[in-house]
Amino acid sequence: MIAHFKDLCLDAADAHRLGAFWAGILDGELVDTGDGDTRVDPRAASSDAESIWVNTVPESRTGKTRVHLDLRMADPDPAALLAAGARLVREPDAEIDWWVLADPDGNQFCAFPAEEGSPPGPLALVVDAADPVAQATWWARVVGGTVEISDDGYARLLGAGGFPWDYWIFMPVPERKTVKNRLHWDVGLADRAPNALIEAGATLLRERDDEIDWWILADPEGNEFCAFAPRPTQ
Repeated sequence: MIAHFKDLCLDAADAHRLGAFWAGILDGELVDTGDGDTRVDPRAASSDAESIWVNTVPESRTGKTRVHLDLRMADPDPAALLAAGARLVREPDAEIDWWVLADPDGNQFCAFPAEEGSPPGPLALVVDAADPVAQATWWARVVGGTVEISDDGYARLLGAGGFPWDYWIFMPVPERKTVKNRLHWDVGLADRAPNALIEAGATLLRERDDEIDWWILADPEGNEFCAFAPRPTQ
């Protein structure tokens, strides 16, 4: 393992509004970070869920987001999500058995009906991919875990280091990535620098500097992610 999964970050036009929405539907605690951004923390200290950092950005969302969460609902239908401010994009039909919704910033996510024995909340992180198997295999090299390939062409990464949900899914899509992802994940490095990530095929987009305490990189299909490591002690 080169790194471990750390948390999620979500771009927002209004971090307080969007953070409040996600805190509400995930039963999380909304934290004001004091710099215009917010964070959604799990309420239970023993929870396996990760924080979601909601960051204000100047640019508006363009195009469909390539990274999204799948949620298991507490109820058989999404009425509570709609009441909280979600927008219905697509209902279950002959092709899908879940609802596609959008948050107040227009970021789509999938909501699955309540299921006996399954707690409500996030169950999968889903990433669009031109080559799902190659993407899942690359990330397995970085964060560990095993790759399962479905008959439908998608790949699942199971058992990744630090990953808090059931599945990390890479879904085949015909379109290529053209804009910055509004939702991305962070990793914690096993070393003090991202050299092993770059040698494995990641692209360095920005060095750690006096303004940011992390490196910004992209995976082989251009998905941005941030890598954190302790600074050397003096």
